[in-house]
Amino acid sequence: MAILSREEAKKIIDKVLAYSKADEMTVGLNGDRTGNIRYARNTVSTSGESNNLSLAVTAVFGKRSGTATINEFDDKSLEKTVRRAEEIARLAPENPEFVAALGPQNYQDTKGFVDSTAKIDPEYRAKVAFDSIDACAKKNLTAAGYLEDSAGFSAIGNSKGLFGYNRATSVDFSVTVRTADGTGSGYVTRDYNDTTKLNAREATNIAVQKALASSNARALEPGKYTVILEPTASAELLQNMMRSFDARNADEGRSFLSKKGGGTRLGEKLFDERITIYSDPWNPEIPGSPYTGDGRPQQKTTWIEKGVVKNMGYSRYWAEKKGVAATPPPSRFILEGGTQSLADLIKSTEKGILVTRFWYIRAVDPQTLLYTGLTRDGTFYIENGQIKYPVKNFRFNESPVIMLNNVEAMGKPVRADGNLIPPMKIRDFTFTSLSDAV
Repeated sequence: MAILSREEAKKIIDKVLAYSKADEMTVGLNGDRTGNIRYARNTVSTSGESNNLSLAVTAVFGKRSGTATINEFDDKSLEKTVRRAEEIARLAPENPEFVAALGPQNYQDTKGFVDSTAKIDPEYRAKVAFDSIDACAKKNLTAAGYLEDSAGFSAIGNSKGLFGYNRATSVDFSVTVRTADGTGSGYVTRDYNDTTKLNAREATNIAVQKALASSNARALEPGKYTVILEPTASAELLQNMMRSFDARNADEGRSFLSKKGGGTRLGEKLFDERITIYSDPWNPEIPGSPYTGDGRPQQKTTWIEKGVVKNMGYSRYWAEKKGVAATPPPSRFILEGGTQSLADLIKSTEKGILVTRFWYIRAVDPQTLLYTGLTRDGTFYIENGQIKYPVKNFRFNESPVIMLNNVEAMGKPVRADGNLIPPMKIRDFTFTSLSDAV
């Protein structure tokens, strides 16, 4: 019952709305089947599968609202949940930023549901674990990995006639590989909607190579270096930046997009002219939901075009206050790149450092987007276009805004944590200290 059809979901939502005595009511219905397998020290430690179905009801009286949730779907339980939401709404204070629910909307279907992923079973998960462990055991290496797959749906509806339905699948795989003496470590991660794109043995072999190559790392002095960032390394920094594209935060002076003395930096060139970032829920590599949580239709949106800030995300309340369109905030994004491979970027580097990934990233200054964190699981010194030797991990202090102003070259974008991100060659990346962690 975890994945309901459009008709089944609408029937439940319509039934819930029929119980309503509120001025308006919104219903959200979600269900999924999620499976996983985990292994460490070349041995499977846990595996499982769960099915979940839940419903949330929000009742509104004037500017007061209340929400109740439930995972039982008999008529008595559904009506009880509606009454509970209405009771909470009557007791709640008025919301000065209340915005009435949307009426009917047109949603364009996305292609985020793939049958092969929805049909993943324990045998498939076991094979993924075996392929990964076997690739490591044959070289006397130790693997610790995790696979999670899911297939699910979401549906929304309200008393004004809005209804939306979407299905999606995903598979996420990651593995860390260590040498027997503990001095070398490699890491790889893959995520897709379509599990036929995942080759666990091939992915693990990349982590194997990094683990073997990173043993007995040498220390380099901290400082500013040319770096080649693999997409996994860039992903979290760029995601943090895109989450800061909120118009209200910018208008209220709490963002890197705020202008000193008031106003925002919309329309200003803040990045290298080669930087263009946009969202596209219909991109076949990273399909998203056709609607936002509040029911707004998603749309293809350019956030940065040739270095210029073109759009910011507006909530419906803030858009109404400012008299502009309510642009949904960035979710998955695409950073345009070039056609070069990671190997091409390495070959073009006279001196630099290759970074597999960053870890334990924390904010230092939200108004400049300065972050700190550590390199991990494969950091290498490059000289004359070749990887010369592994280096000890660094702590970095850097802003993705500065990083995207110091771009020297970009490769072909690949999927990383639900986004399309190219490997990038960046000059003057700031490493502040060494870290003895492998």
